[in-house]
Amino acid sequence: MAKMVNVGFGNMVAVERIIAVMTPDSAQTKRVVAHAKETDKFLDASHGRRTRSVIVTDDGHAILSGLMPATIGDRVSRNPVAAIRERDEKGDKFDEEGTADSDFGSKRNG
Repeated sequence: MAKMVNVGFGNMVAVERIIAVMTPDSAQTKRVVAHAKETDKFLDASHGRRTRSVIVTDDGHAILSGLMPATIGDRVSRNPVAAIRERDEKGDKFDEEGTADSDFGSKRNG
């Protein structure tokens, strides 16, 4: 079974398909996204939030995410169960999709 990584809002990507996690503001990243849109290989997993990273897969898909590239890289390299336990110890609040508020720096009551 493929190992999956949460790229925000409960959206998952197969780890072995990821070839790059890039910041969205470089010219190269913008060209990758434009090409993905032209070839119908564009996916928006940011749910209308500010795009903070673009995940490029081995088959040419470009996936927008609201998470920072470092956060996605950390999730890929870590044991998912350990990451959840660490967040619980920090006291982060989770929304319905299982995304911690600290992922976006928001301060919600609840």
